[in-house]
Amino acid sequence: MIHVIAELRMAPGAREPFLAAFRRLEPLVRAEEGCLEYGGVLEVQTSLAAQSAPREDVLLVIEKWTNEAALAAHLAAPHMAEFAAQTSGQVTGRVLRVARDVSGPHAVR
Repeated sequence: MIHVIAELRMAPGAREPFLAAFRRLEPLVRAEEGCLEYGGVLEVQTSLAAQSAPREDVLLVIEKWTNEAALAAHLAAPHMAEFAAQTSGQVTGRVLRVARDVSGPHAVR
């Protein structure tokens, strides 16, 4: 299993239309073979001293995939290309982080 955290930075004024498009995308991705978890989250303010200030313009996508091949297929899926085209002016940056567990059956060896 691999974990993915995608950070999508939204353009000024694009938050609501971008989030609406993302909500339509989520069930399509969850139905993909190899998808174990896929969902968008927004940062929120808490009283925790260790927390950095929330970023209003960032959507974090938390994902789990059975393997790298499933993730690669996801990235090449037609609905992902359609989503990218639909939101092209609404995103100013993307960061993709892929990770593996440090312990347990899926640990990095």
